[in-house]
Amino acid sequence: MKNLGFAGKITELIQTSDYEGFELARVIIEHKERYVIQTSFGILNAEITGNLRFSAKSRLDFPAVGDWVKVTIMDNNTAIILSVFPRISVLKRQAIGKYGEPQLIAANIDYAFVVQSVGHDFNLKRLDRYLTICYSANIEPIVLLTKIDLIEQNETEQLVEQIRDRAKGITIIPLSIEIASSLEILNKIFEPYKTYCFIGSSGVGKSTIVNWLNGTQVLKTNEISSSTNKGKHTTSHRELMILSNGSIIIDTPGMREVGMTESSVGIELTYDEIVDLANNCKFNDCSHTSELGCAVLKAVEEGDISVEAYENYHKLIREQIHFASTIVEKRKKGKDLAKLYKAVLAERRKNKY
Repeated sequence: MKNLGFAGKITELIQTSDYEGFELARVIIEHKERYVIQTSFGILNAEITGNLRFSAKSRLDFPAVGDWVKVTIMDNNTAIILSVFPRISVLKRQAIGKYGEPQLIAANIDYAFVVQSVGHDFNLKRLDRYLTICYSANIEPIVLLTKIDLIEQNETEQLVEQIRDRAKGITIIPLSIEIASSLEILNKIFEPYKTYCFIGSSGVGKSTIVNWLNGTQVLKTNEISSSTNKGKHTTSHRELMILSNGSIIIDTPGMREVGMTESSVGIELTYDEIVDLANNCKFNDCSHTSELGCAVLKAVEEGDISVEAYENYHKLIREQIHFASTIVEKRKKGKDLAKLYKAVLAERRKNKY
């Protein structure tokens, strides 16, 4: 199972005894609670047990692409997923239109390629969101600036500088499927048995890059819509693939919205410069909005922090706080319902005797 990434940190979490008498598998495709898994015996269709379905407290308890699972193989060459093993990382976002509901993107990822193209998709605010969910998941992000053949070299350098100013210390790879030297730089990053994820909007070139890495036309690709200048959806589901060099990649559908979840760690790492400055504020509980002696506001006024970055920081903080509050409300409602259920049962037992 090493070829599927069963190496390093994950082997410390999952011991052979954990699946003794069953099979260890990794989820490679997910289709609305129907899964395709890969075991030492090959690739199988799989479903989860009713027990796992009903005991799940949230969507995060269900399997996702990249998960390691314990399965039993049936006589008809299908499998039943009995449980999900602990994860080393979980990439998630707020489910669109569902406050307090996390959407699981993929699991057990080592590195995430955050893909933005030089055209319509280039957006530093959106980049901040992608970086934040990566940091929250304990995944190292790498920025891919794609389609650089569409602009002049000096324009590419300006965009790279903008990203570098916004996300200091991050690895940035400008590339084009038309420029072989840039693709070779990307290719050198991949390590055997490590899992890499591609995230970004539709039409930025994720599937095209994955196809090049894989050496085949595995994933469907479409051109940018000429009428809207927006990317058409290409990848329609999450899928895990093994490259010829032994590394593992997960491609994901384009994400037009990237909502924050309850973790504040990602925001703090994305905006580490603001967090560091906050230590110099006059008041310990400074909100960095109007207080006298606020080091963050001073940095914004002096141009050390851009107004756009400052405003986006506060926007993400508000989203994170709102998400966390809805989680608390849901848990409270769940506890109240549980108490009511127990009281009804107790009353019935009392009346029975």
